[in-house]
Parts: sequence; structure tokens; C-alpha cells
Amino acid sequence: MLKFLSKVRIEFNALDPRTASCLEFLAQCNARKAKESNPACQVLVKRRTDDEPPKIAVTFVNGVEEVFDATSTPAQNIRNMILEKGQHLETEQMFREAGESWPVLIPEEEIHQYAPGTKPRKAEEKKQ
Repeated sequence: MLKFLSKVRIEFNALDPRTASCLEFLAQCNARKAKESNPACQVLVKRRTDDEPPKIAVTFVNGVEEVFDATSTPAQNIRNMILEKGQHLETEQMFREAGESWPVLIPEEEIHQYAPGTKPRKAEEKKQ
């Protein structure tokens, strides 16, 4: 997960009962496998003393920052969102390295074309 991030900032009040998501996400970031995937990723923890709700802010390697409300978003959902966006970043990088334009725009008529070597199914064949 950390391989797609350059910085993680976790802010929470230790006395606030809504910190479960922050603590779980912090544990995931500090796992050895995560640290080894991107040793340059900074993980910053800020302990707050006010009533501000806990939040997790991540900065992707392309500089885009996203902030998650840790009171309503479980750590696993945040992790899954990061992994999904990371896959998009990898795909974008692959296209750019190949000299292709990004984003890839597929014309509508090509989306509905049949792949070579396949036969279109008729509605009658599907019923059987």
C-alpha cells in the first residue's frame, strides 16, 4: 500500500473513542512489508488535544493529496481505496513510458465490437 504514497499523516486525539480506524491504519503502515515496499514514504502521527475528529491524509507519489474522515471510514476501506488508485497510477505510468497518451479514450463503436475469433451470441442461444 505504501508504494503508491509519498506521505501519510494521521491525526487523532488519544482520548477520543473514535480513533480505532486511525490506530488500525497506523499499524498497517508500520508493518514491515508495507515499510519495505516504499522506505521513502513518511508516516507522520499528530496527537491532538482538541475535539477535532480523527483524520487520515495521504499524499500519492504523483502529488495528489486525499483526506479521509477516520470516524466514518474503516481502515480497510481506506487501504482498498489507496490500492485502487495506486493501480490507476501504475497503469498511467505504463502508458506514459510507452509514449501513449493518457487517459486512453476508446471510441464508442470500438467498445461494442466483437473480439477477433469470437462469434456474437444470439438471444436464442442464450435462452438454451
